[in-house]
Amino acid sequence: MKKDIHPEYKEVVFLDTTSEFKFITRSTMTSNETIKWEDGNEYPLVKIEVSSASHPFYTGKKIFLDTAGRVEKFNKKYKKSK
Repeated sequence: MKKDIHPEYKEVVFLDTTSEFKFITRSTMTSNETIKWEDGNEYPLVKIEVSSASHPFYTGKKIFLDTAGRVEKFNKKYKKSK
């Protein structure tokens, strides 16, 4: 294998901004923000909008989250002109 071509694979904390659910896993994602975890160590913090704690499939709730008007933005961008 070639050296120095692979991204660093390290522990990262993901924060679901919808439900404030946090979990730690290994990832190649990076972030300028950090958070102190339960073990006392600091890890990079990656904010996400949907996780198993907030996704309707996993929660059983049938809600629709339209974050920042994504549907309207999509429709405006890709609307077919007649």
